Amino acid sequence: MSEINVTPFVDVMLVLLVVFMITAPLLSVGVPVDLPKTQAGALPGDDEPLSVTIDSEGVLWVQETQVEFDQLVPLLIAVSERNPDVRIFVRGDQTITYGHILEIIGAINGAGFSRVALVSNPPDQGGGGDN
Repeated sequence: MSEINVTPFVDVMLVLLVVFMITAPLLSVGVPVDLPKTQAGALPGDDEPLSVTIDSEGVLWVQETQVEFDQLVPLLIAVSERNPDVRIFVRGDQTITYGHILEIIGAINGAGFSRVALVSNPPDQGGGGDN
């Protein structure tokens, strides 16, 4: 009676897992912002969220497309195909004022989108730092 040896299969799967764990963060949205650090955990969800980013100069981006504030809501409606349940992640540089970020979130909520979340970086665990 012969059996299939699964050890090589498990080895290959573990290597692939490590490769994907390393490369997945590199595939995030390409607008560079200095996100604030918080203790909040990640939100669950399987669908791909839309990303709205405010950079350090106050420029507004949807995914990797620069937009003006008055064009934000129409663009989100078009990109989401009028689906109010699409997840929208708001990424704001930590140098941007709280009021400016709330203004953008308010406009998104006012358009009927209810699944809006803020994105942050986890705090440094090393203890020595640049805050």
